[in-house]
Amino acid sequence: MSSMTFSQKKFTPTAPDKGSFPLDHEGLCKKSMLKYMNCLHENTDSNSECRSFARDYLECRMKNNLMAREEWSKLGFEDQEKETQKIN
Repeated sequence: MSSMTFSQKKFTPTAPDKGSFPLDHEGLCKKSMLKYMNCLHENTDSNSECRSFARDYLECRMKNNLMAREEWSKLGFEDQEKETQKIN
């Protein structure tokens, strides 16, 4: 007996746009991830209140080769990228 019916289409998985990324098995960015998660919990999941923690977490992942280095503007941090350029 087949699990597919005539009206169903076969599911074909596709890779994410940016590819896969390694998990943080060694816990290199666990502190920054926990700070971000705690911030979300304390602010009823309002990401706008936790942007600095999100950026710290992404920075940690990039420094430890757990994700590809990206421009901050591509990650939704256009305003903070401008501030970084002013300092340098």
